[in-house]
Amino acid sequence: MSRTEIAFYWLLFASFTGFALMVWDKHQAKTGGWRVAESTLIFWAVVGGANGVFAAQQILRHKTTKQPISSILTTLVVIEIPLCLTLYFYASQLLPRP
Repeated sequence: MSRTEIAFYWLLFASFTGFALMVWDKHQAKTGGWRVAESTLIFWAVVGGANGVFAAQQILRHKTTKQPISSILTTLVVIEIPLCLTLYFYASQLLPRP
């Protein structure tokens, strides 16, 4: 497995984890349970999960006006989307064609 593929799969994993944490936090907010710390959500966004956290934020309408998480997520998504597209297209050129 190439470094590009590893990076691509890491971004998928981090995005899925960030999305799941946002879903869990929304559930906990509704039921009054223990919440996920914003620092944890920001951590997963910074290490590659910004797309997942941002998607959950928009789908669930959760933490959309809360600062600084909203502006941090927007900034990270602007950085991460081109990175994901670059990795995808670069990896597709490395893979053998059927």
